[in-house]
Amino acid sequence: MVGAGPAGIYASDILSKSGLEVSIDLFERLPAPFGLVRYGVAPDHPRIKQIIVALHKILDRGDIRLLSNVDYGTDLDLDDLRRFYDAVIFSTGAIRDAELPIPGIDLPGSFGAADFVSWYDGHPDVPRTWPLEARSIAVIGAGNVALDVARILAKHPEDLLPTEIPDNVHQGLLASPVTDVHVFARRGPAQVKFSPLELRELGHVRDVDVVVYPEDFDFDEGSMAAIHSSNQTKQVVKTLTDWTLKEPEELTASRRIHLHFLHKPVAVLGEDHVTGLRTERTVLTGDGSVAGTGQMHDWPVEAVYRAVGYFGSPLPGLPFDEVGGVVPNREGRVVEADGEPLRGVYTTGWIKRGPVGLIGHTKSDATETIKHLVSDVEDLPRAVEPDPDAVTAFLTERGVGHVEWSGWMLLDAYEQSLGEPHGRERIKVVPREDMLAVIRGEG
Repeated sequence: MVGAGPAGIYASDILSKSGLEVSIDLFERLPAPFGLVRYGVAPDHPRIKQIIVALHKILDRGDIRLLSNVDYGTDLDLDDLRRFYDAVIFSTGAIRDAELPIPGIDLPGSFGAADFVSWYDGHPDVPRTWPLEARSIAVIGAGNVALDVARILAKHPEDLLPTEIPDNVHQGLLASPVTDVHVFARRGPAQVKFSPLELRELGHVRDVDVVVYPEDFDFDEGSMAAIHSSNQTKQVVKTLTDWTLKEPEELTASRRIHLHFLHKPVAVLGEDHVTGLRTERTVLTGDGSVAGTGQMHDWPVEAVYRAVGYFGSPLPGLPFDEVGGVVPNREGRVVEADGEPLRGVYTTGWIKRGPVGLIGHTKSDATETIKHLVSDVEDLPRAVEPDPDAVTAFLTERGVGHVEWSGWMLLDAYEQSLGEPHGRERIKVVPREDMLAVIRGEG
């Protein structure tokens, strides 16, 4: 299994209970496991972070071996894995920002949300600093990541201190002069992908007002059908509608998050740095989709964050769909360009189906993949060196300092000890070399 996020751990767990006699190794590029839950969920969402508790229990059983700090494509490749395993499952997720091909998107001051999330979550592969110099900021997107980015940008940094936020992130946010964050969605209130809970939480951020605009509200037949058929959509629309009823004198906070609907971003403005965002007013066309009106509006913002989705990365030795950002597959069986299955190679999670659905959806996704692996087991090409010690010897010979579960436990305990004096569950160790020093007992 390549990738120790929720998808890889769930798939490993399901395979371990399949009735097959299996030996499962779970490879992870970073020194720490848990993927998206550790490095993709905002620190002020402890409820979602609690998924780690369930994932921890799975790996703590001892029947699934964690081999982290091993980078597929650098430290080993598919041919290497085939030497040691009958089947290989890729669960590497999607960590890149999807593209937004509009003029000016590459200007300084224009950022991808995935990179910002990695920064505030203490991902070891991103710089320790972030340019937080804008008073007015635009966030492009209509999903939970857009809300996360807007909330973290607008929230007073001291209110993040009870979380596991890294010290360098707290210090960076303290220096931010932000007063207004504008979130832009090209469709209407009934089409956004916010979860009801995430949206309601936005309204409870201290000293931050949520501002919505009645002129941005429109509902066509497709919108009404969505409201009547989905309780989630109904709750989202109700929350947004309630906010339109606020009187101006009720908006007294020092910071504001503005939610704009029916505004399609068409250009990031500026010459050598972002100075604004141009949007086109859209109208609903009856089925929940929109059309442009030609009416433009320029918003004087000094930074732009695009939260228009995540995108998968190619994996050496595997086919890759450059349009969908996934490894081509049929229900988890990886297929070549000619449609023939790549025997013994499977995929699950976002690299299989794209970055859609909540973390919990990876369970059913993994179940589908493992079902096919189990049905294929008699026809799988057999490993040449199936002894579990063979792969670790191979890594040692290559000078790869792999980390097993006991090493993660040392880092886990150390992070918790950093947080304890401050009444926090943990304080993350961010630099990779510091993580490894703790794991080796040098911290």
